[in-house]
This record gives sequence, C-alpha cells and structure tokens, in this order.
Amino acid sequence: MCDDHTTEDNDRLLGEVSRRQFGMMTGAAGLTMLLPAPANAAPIAGRDVTIATPDGKADAYFVAPATGKHPGVLIWPDIMGLRPAFRQMADRLAQSGYAVLVVNQFYRSTKAPFLKPGESYDQPEVKARIAPFRAALSTDGTVRDGIAFTGFLDKQPQVDRKRGMATTGYCMGGPMVMLTAAAVPGRIRAGATFHGGGMVTDKPDSPHLRIPQMKARYLIAIAANDDARSPTEKDTLKAAFAAAKLPAEIEVYQGTMHGWCPPDSRVYNAAQADKAWGRMLALFETALV
Repeated sequence: MCDDHTTEDNDRLLGEVSRRQFGMMTGAAGLTMLLPAPANAAPIAGRDVTIATPDGKADAYFVAPATGKHPGVLIWPDIMGLRPAFRQMADRLAQSGYAVLVVNQFYRSTKAPFLKPGESYDQPEVKARIAPFRAALSTDGTVRDGIAFTGFLDKQPQVDRKRGMATTGYCMGGPMVMLTAAAVPGRIRAGATFHGGGMVTDKPDSPHLRIPQMKARYLIAIAANDDARSPTEKDTLKAAFAAAKLPAEIEVYQGTMHGWCPPDSRVYNAAQADKAWGRMLALFETALV
C-alpha cells in the first residue's frame, strides 16, 4: 500500500527531521500548523456522532454551518484515522458552507483517536498497532460503510438534499472515495482524492474498474514521490475517466511527498496543500448544484 511504499522515501528525503524530533514537536504543541480560515467564514457547530452500519456502530465527527442547509461532504481520513487534524480540516470546510462528516474507518476495531500526540504511521510500533485495523477492512465492507455514511448525511437537517453530495479521501481514503461514488451514484456528484493509494491495481476488484458506475466530477491530486513509483497510474485513471465521459482533473503536485495535505503530517506542504484545497472548493462549486 502507498503508506508502506513511500515511508522510506519520506525518511530518506527528510532525514534531518527525525521521527523523534517530529514526535517531540507534535507532542508538545499538538497540531503545529493551524489551517487558515476562509474569507467570510461561516459560524459552525460540530458534534461527535455514532452511525449505525451493517457491521456495527461507527464513531465520527459531524460539523456544519450554524444555520441553513448545505451540500454534504463525506471525508475518509488517511491511515492514521480520525484525529484533531481531520477535525480541523472538517471545520475549515464547514466554514466554507458545507455539512461535513469525517469518519473513523477503523470502527470495527477501535474508536478514534487511537494515536497519542507525536505518534505517526512511520513508527514501527504504530504500524504494527494499525495492521490488524487495516486487515479488518474489505471492499464490500467499505461499500456498505459508504452507503451508511451518505445515508446518515442525508438525514441531517443541515444537509440540502436538493444539491449533490461530495466525498473526499486521503491516502487509503482514495479508494474509499471511488467505492462510495460507485455505490451511491445518484448522490455523489464530486469526488476528490489526495495522495491516494491503491486506486489502480491489477486485481479484479480494483477501484478504477468501477469508474463506469460513477456520475461525478473528480479531482485527483497525486504526490510527486507516489507518481515516481507508479508513473502509469495517472494515465490509467485519465483513460478510465475519459472513457466514462466523466470530467477529472488529475495532477501531480510537484515537490510533494506522500501525506503532504494533513497539517499534522511530517511532510506537510502548506503551499501545495492550499492549492489542492482551492481546487477542491472549485470542484464543489461546479459539481454540487
């Protein structure tokens, strides 16, 4: 998976920032990067929620503007799960006028957050802790979850069901975006993935094979070192979206490393993360009508 493949790249290229130093920085200060609020940010209200799925009860965070109805957005986190960084990202998106649900995709195994301040997936003990959480996931289970989570959003009074819904995903969340969009094509009108991994595989259930079942516009933001390892993946995606006649903005973000978007990442790239965020908002403005 992308996390395993690019950890060694990130370690090699960021050797001057050791895991221990990074842990000390994040442990002492929590999130070291504060995301900028949008201009004319709407007042928001958020709450922890529990969502019934066919496989159990999922813990999640829901946040929306304090008044009115708004397009719904489902966020699939990266492999470090639902944590303060993703709550902050959800708040920022809600301030721009969206009703946002960010989920704990590992609810079958553990509640979130399951990391302590300063812990990261590139630490061997953390990777070992997460391995069984990941093993409990399946393609069919993710499809069931996507249907349940979008259904939850549509039941919230803050969600405008007359407008399209979006789903976004980071790293392992990339395939989850595609599976959700294919499972609920009548609702998902926009999908965005950021340093997504596993969207194109040689297996018969590869997520990209479900593109013909989708009815949405897409943003695929690719890390430079992910592209270096799998340079043909973007071409496969471009061809599949074109064949399905679905608009897709697919771009390699130069100078980025896998995991560059969440503000608590060791390889966070603020300038490129803001660029990707802006392209996502532009997609939503066009697609969620």
